[in-house]
Amino acid sequence: MKVMVEISAHHAHLSQKDLEILFGEGAKLTPKKDLSQPGQFACEGKIEVSSPKGSMKMSILGPTRPETQVEVSLTDLRKLGISAPIRESADLDGSPGLLIKGPAGEVQLDKGVIVAKRHIHMHPDDAKEAGVEDKQIVSVKLDYNGRGLTFGDVVVRVSPSYALAMHIDTDEANAAGLPGTAEGG
Repeated sequence: MKVMVEISAHHAHLSQKDLEILFGEGAKLTPKKDLSQPGQFACEGKIEVSSPKGSMKMSILGPTRPETQVEVSLTDLRKLGISAPIRESADLDGSPGLLIKGPAGEVQLDKGVIVAKRHIHMHPDDAKEAGVEDKQIVSVKLDYNGRGLTFGDVVVRVSPSYALAMHIDTDEANAAGLPGTAEGG
């Protein structure tokens, strides 16, 4: 089965509580661009995340979530001078925190920084066609621009609300020589 492979740069998912601290009481996420997953969008406005060693600006993805999380690459971690686990989204226990700055305030996270585990979003129909199940680990081969690479340890995530797409971070995309969205199988 062929799957669209998308690059996921560093970004944050905010809780409503933290959104209002960062952007002001009653703040709402303002969609700027729809993403490939239904109901997901990149937002207007940015935040800055800071650690004792460094800081970086990043985009916010919506909608809001129950807990704030910051997704970075291993290279980003070096810039920030912190260590964080490679995890599936929302698996935040035992992860480090950092300071998030917005135009109206700051939030000190006690946890929430992860490197997102590479994954494939699949609708149940796609999973059935591919012969895979939710949480199954697969490999995906990319051969782009003469930099063939097989990604192992790719988790399959199945939900009726998903559209077929694989997500890798910028470090993984650079290793495969991808300048943007590509196709893998």
